[in-house]
This record gives sequence, structure tokens and C-alpha cells, in this order.
Amino acid sequence: MARRTVSVADFIETLKGFEKDPITRDRVLHYLRETALDRASLDRYVHFRSDMYTRNLIYRDDLIEAMAVCWSPGQRTVIHTHNGQLGWMSVESGALAVINYKWLGCNASDNQNVAGTELDIDRREVQECYPDGPVNTVDKVQTIHQVVVQGKERVVSVHVYSRPIESCVAFDLERRICYRRQLSFYSRYGQVVVDEGDLAAKPVPDSAEHV
Repeated sequence: MARRTVSVADFIETLKGFEKDPITRDRVLHYLRETALDRASLDRYVHFRSDMYTRNLIYRDDLIEAMAVCWSPGQRTVIHTHNGQLGWMSVESGALAVINYKWLGCNASDNQNVAGTELDIDRREVQECYPDGPVNTVDKVQTIHQVVVQGKERVVSVHVYSRPIESCVAFDLERRICYRRQLSFYSRYGQVVVDEGDLAAKPVPDSAEHV
């Protein structure tokens, strides 16, 4: 079934309406399954780079955060957790694969929520996401995944989270460790906030700090 196209402004107003009651996975999932964003109103949040994918903040308050993530071919996140927050990802153009993982153990005192060593996680199912296709979700049960661009097209995905977080835990399977990473944005509310000089001064390895 084709999704109904709305402006970014109307999309955000509907999301804010969910704050009147407890925000649940299924309520927002149903809305995102039937809704696409008008590309003209989304364009100010779309910024592509060949050296990293970009996180572009559209809206944020204490309960909800919405962003556009822009991906070039070959880009991917590191394996990371969402700290048990609720999250939804809808693909507006292109295609992404979401590889889910199950946390099995770690010697850190708070498990996946702090840096630690002796990590043990297990790869589970892969979900293919594309326009008018599945909406990927994260919650307290499924919170660890990796997102990978599929094919040779650029990708624009829209992400909604509740509640917003400032950092997450990333996982290094080769070294079998997890570690905390600060989250940042390439643009906020349509304005690029990353300094090109800072990017030139230090390489960004696989967009790792932009999980």
C-alpha cells in the first residue's frame, strides 16, 4: 500500500501529538508505515558526504527526536546499541539492511550500557528496508544493530527516537569489546554545524562517531 505524503512540518506536529499519551512502539510504527515525507520539505535536511554518512536533526524535545540520515554507497554504522530507547527508521529513498544482534554477556557492571571487555553478542536476522517497505524498530528487547547501505544508490532515511540520548555503546567484534561513543549531528534544523576544518584535521573512520 502506497504511503500518504506529508510535509516535514505536519510530520513533526503529528509526532508531538503522540506525547499527550504514553509513547509506544506500535503507535508510532503504525504512523510511519503509512506516511512518507514530501521531498521538497525534506531537502533542507539532506546532506551527503562521500567520507561519512550524516545525521541531520529535524526536531528534538525531551520526549521525541527526529532526524534525516543521509548515506552514500558503501557506508555503514558500527554495531551499536540504543540503550533501550524506542526507535523507528523509515527509508525515503534507496535501500538499507539492518543486521540485528543479541547481547549475550559482558564483564561491565551495567552490561551493554557502559564500556567493557570480554563482550559476547550473537548475530541474528537481517531486515531489508526500502521506500514503502518495512519500518525498522528498536526497543528494550531489540536494541543492538548495524545499518548498512544496499546497492549503489544514495539513501535517505528518517529516524524517530524516544527518548533522545547523547551517547551510545558501540561494539568491536574483532577485539570483543564495547565502548561508549558520543553522538553528534552534521546539521541541526537545516543548518550545517560541522566545521570543515575539523573534519579535515582528523579523519572520520567509517562514520563511527556518527552512529
